Amino acid sequence: MTTLKKLIERFRRKPKDFTYDELRRLLSFFGYSEKEGAGSRVVFINEKTNHKIKLHKPHPGIILKQYQLDFIENELKLKDLE
Repeated sequence: MTTLKKLIERFRRKPKDFTYDELRRLLSFFGYSEKEGAGSRVVFINEKTNHKIKLHKPHPGIILKQYQLDFIENELKLKDLE
């Protein structure tokens, strides 16, 4: 299994310890780049599709909250990806 598939499977399981760095890697595989906003705000932009995913970086830790994982999954529609 490739690194990408392992990361997608991990994301789909919605572990309680999915990190922001893992999210960056996952989104970069799908063509998104990160742009810093004000404070802890960030936007991931896919230049080809102009799709934007806006969220706050987790703080003070690095672990994403479950609602963020749900939001990102919905935005990516990973259920349809293989």
